[in-house]
Amino acid sequence: MMATAWLSLGANIGDPQAQLEEAVRLLDAHERIAVTARSSIIITKAWGKTDQPDFANMALAVETGLSPIDLLHACLDIERDMGRVRHEVWGPRLIDIDLIAYERVEMDSAKLTLPHRFAHERDFVLLPLREIAPETADWISNRA
Repeated sequence: MMATAWLSLGANIGDPQAQLEEAVRLLDAHERIAVTARSSIIITKAWGKTDQPDFANMALAVETGLSPIDLLHACLDIERDMGRVRHEVWGPRLIDIDLIAYERVEMDSAKLTLPHRFAHERDFVLLPLREIAPETADWISNRA
């Protein structure tokens, strides 16, 4: 069974736009993930920890045969394969792939909260998401 999920991607060190493109390629190359829509890339100020370079951000819609937790793990595997090392919360990163929403699933577990816990507070998530899935962006915003 296939499900639709929405991802938020960001990067602010190295070559952010090239890293976003590589992440899209790797996601689409996964045997159980197909990228079905992508937003434009926007440049935004850092959120949370602001003393770092601006971020390049985008959103993707994907069709997947993976469960939400398995999709999260696939995203984390791609981050790791691309060289991401987690040094600090909200710190600079080569790539960040966040699972924002999965169908209309609502869950709150130790590993995953859906929709994403902070998505409704972050224009860098909502603006690209609104470009490709306005109804999903509205659903997330209205849950806050």
